[in-house]
Amino acid sequence: MNEHTNKFQEQSLFSISWPLFIELALHMGMGIIATFMLSHYSDTAAAGVGVANQLLNIFILVFTVTSIGATVLISQNLGAGRLKNARQLSRSVFGLNFWFGITISIIVFLFGEHLLLLFDIHGKVFDYGHTFVRICGISLFFESISLALSAVLRSHGYTKESMFVTVAMDLISIGGNIVALSGIFGLPITGVTGVSWAIVAARLYAVCALIYLVYNRLSLKLEIRDIFHAKKEDIKGLLSIGIPSAGENLSYQLSQLIITSFVVSMGTSSLAARVYILNINMICFLFTLAIAQGTQLLVARYIGGRQFNRALQRGIRTLKIAMVASLVTSLVIALIGSPILETFTKDSSIIAVGLPVLWAIVFVEPGRAMNIVLMSSLKSAGDVRFPVIIGMLSMWGIAVSLSYLFGVHYGLGLLGILLAQGTDEWLRGCFALRRWLMKPWEHKLQSRVSVQS
Repeated sequence: MNEHTNKFQEQSLFSISWPLFIELALHMGMGIIATFMLSHYSDTAAAGVGVANQLLNIFILVFTVTSIGATVLISQNLGAGRLKNARQLSRSVFGLNFWFGITISIIVFLFGEHLLLLFDIHGKVFDYGHTFVRICGISLFFESISLALSAVLRSHGYTKESMFVTVAMDLISIGGNIVALSGIFGLPITGVTGVSWAIVAARLYAVCALIYLVYNRLSLKLEIRDIFHAKKEDIKGLLSIGIPSAGENLSYQLSQLIITSFVVSMGTSSLAARVYILNINMICFLFTLAIAQGTQLLVARYIGGRQFNRALQRGIRTLKIAMVASLVTSLVIALIGSPILETFTKDSSIIAVGLPVLWAIVFVEPGRAMNIVLMSSLKSAGDVRFPVIIGMLSMWGIAVSLSYLFGVHYGLGLLGILLAQGTDEWLRGCFALRRWLMKPWEHKLQSRVSVQS
C-alpha cells in the first residue's frame, strides 16, 4: 500500500489536543461558573436553567450534523493532499449552518415555552427555564455559525485560535454573570435574564472573531454567495456523515430527557443535585473529550492518506490514556465530594443525595472514556452507522430502562440512575472496542474494489 505523509499527518496528538483541552475546560467552565453563581442566587433558578440547557442542547445537535461531517471530510481531504476540496467544504458548511441557525432560532423563540413543558417542571423552576430559553434561543443562530467555523479551523490544525476565542467568550459571559447576579457598582440584579443576555453577547463575539480568524489563517474570505451556493456533492457528503453521527448524540439527549423526567418525580433536591453533579462530572471526562477530538482529527487524516495501521494504533493508545485519566480524576472527586458539593449549595438534603452519586461516577467514567474515544474514531474512519445503531439500542434498552428500574421502581433514586447510565456506557464502549479491532475501513476498501472490478 502506497502511503504518503504531509504536514497535516505529522502533527502530534499533544499539539492538537492541548488547545482543545483548554478550550473545552473554559467552555465547560462557563457553564459550571454560571450554575455556581445561580446556585448562590437561587437553587430554583439553577434547576430551571439546568433543565432549559438540556432543551437547548438538543437543538445545538442539529448544528453538529454539518460540523461533524466537516471535521471528518476536511481532515480526510487534507490527509490526502486535496487542499482545494477542503476549502470548498469549508464554504459549504458555513452556508448550511447559516440556514440551520436561522431556522432553529425561530422555532425555539416561537415554541420554546411548549417544549419546556415536556419536562414536567412547574412554578418558579419553569419560569426561570422559560426566561433562559426565550433569550438564549436568539443566540442559537450565532452558535450554529461558530460550530461550523470552529470545525473548519480545527480541521486545518488551528486549535489554538479556537481556544483564544473561547477564552474571550468566557470572560464576556462571566463578566455578564457578575453584573447580573451581584449588583456590582450599584447596578440592578437582573438574575436569569441578565445571565441569558451575557451568553447572547458572548456568542455574537465568537462569530465575529472566528470569521476574522478563518480569513486571517486560511486566507478564506467567506462571502454572501456562500450562503446560497453550497455544492450538492458537499451537502451530500456532510449529511451522510453528520446525520448518523448527530443521530447518536440526539438519541442520547432524548434519552436524557426521559431520565430527567424520572429525576423530576424524585423532587427538587434530586433535580438540583443532578444539575450540580452534571457540572462536576464534566471535569471527569474533560481530558477524554480533548484527546478524543484530537484523535478524531488525526485518524481522519491517516485514513485519507491510507495509513490504516497508524490509525488503528492511534486509537488504542488514546483509549488507554483516557481510561486511566478518567478513573483517577473521578476517584479524586469522589474522595473530596462533600467540600465540592458545598461550594454549590449548603442545602443538606441536596448534599445527602449527591454524595453517593459521586462514588457511582467512579464506575461510570472509564466506560464513558472507552465509548467517547472509540466511537469518535470510528466516525472519523467513515464508520458512522455503527455508533448510531449501538447507541440507540443501548441508551434506550439499557440506560432508560434501568434508570426507571433502579431509580424509580427499586427506590435507589439518583444513585440508581447513575448506575444504569454507567452500565450503558460500558456496554457501548465494549462494542466500540470490538468494532475498532475489526478495522472497519478495510471492509469499506474491499467493497469499493469489488464494485470497481
